[in-house]
Amino acid sequence: MRTLVDANILLRYMLHDDDSMFKVAEQTIRNGAFLLPEVLAEVVYVLLGVYSVPRGELASQLQILTKEVQSEHPEVLDTALATFGSTKLDFVDCLLVAYNRQLGDKVVSFDRKVNRMLA
Repeated sequence: MRTLVDANILLRYMLHDDDSMFKVAEQTIRNGAFLLPEVLAEVVYVLLGVYSVPRGELASQLQILTKEVQSEHPEVLDTALATFGSTKLDFVDCLLVAYNRQLGDKVVSFDRKVNRMLA
């Protein structure tokens, strides 16, 4: 059975803004936490929108974090974060581009910026 973590676990771990919550988050991650892309998208949204972390710094820090947790397709997350850090695309669009690039998934979109990345 996997141990899925929510955005709050990852945020407390990254921000270290509450010592007791950080310790629980750290232990959970060390014990083999599993990260879903949907949760990573929420973390990006919060750190970008609420904490105003610059995109490049955010992408870099999350790439480090994704090496500390398990995920189904870590190469997709890494590519999505790299794309996010170097473009103006929304993170979910970066995930779609990464699924296309890494797994060959077909992506259909009306978004011109996404379609340019897929070409």
